[in-house]
Amino acid sequence: MKKNIGSKLALYPMPITVIGAMNGDKPTWTLVGHLGIIGHDRVMVSLASPHFINGKIKETKKLSINLVDENILSKADYVGSTSGNKTDKSDVFSYEMGESGAPIIADAPLTLECSVVDIYETPNFESFICTIDNTYVDEEHLDVDGKINYSTLKPVLFEFPTYQYLKTGDVIGKCLSFKKSVDEK
Repeated sequence: MKKNIGSKLALYPMPITVIGAMNGDKPTWTLVGHLGIIGHDRVMVSLASPHFINGKIKETKKLSINLVDENILSKADYVGSTSGNKTDKSDVFSYEMGESGAPIIADAPLTLECSVVDIYETPNFESFICTIDNTYVDEEHLDVDGKINYSTLKPVLFEFPTYQYLKTGDVIGKCLSFKKSVDEK
């Protein structure tokens, strides 16, 4: 029997990302584990209101979402534990500018370059609703058809209640392929 444990945010694990935005002529970065997909043409990045980067995103209306793998995890963790109000984090990652004007982490295996189209505010949080301008992915993580291969990319996952990072697992089947086995029962 299931037990009601109250109103809990329990949609974890989620991929961990580093959000980038320009702070004048330098980038600033922060670690984000609260983001989501809104339909097929929008994403949402949710940040606590006091974050330094929020103001920079509001100024430029541009941000990058850089997927974290194990190679950049220690730097990603650092930018999440250090305030941009107190520390210049511009040199933590080597970066280049995306075609739409957002900073892109050179070593991130996948980056979405986004434009902010709306901001949804809730108590203590600002959720940036964005369109995806460009998607950049290391070629080694593309299959023969040019699609992203997450089995090689292996994004790090974040689990909120215990603040742990998790590895992605093995493929267990193709989406929408289990109908036959359910119909046979």
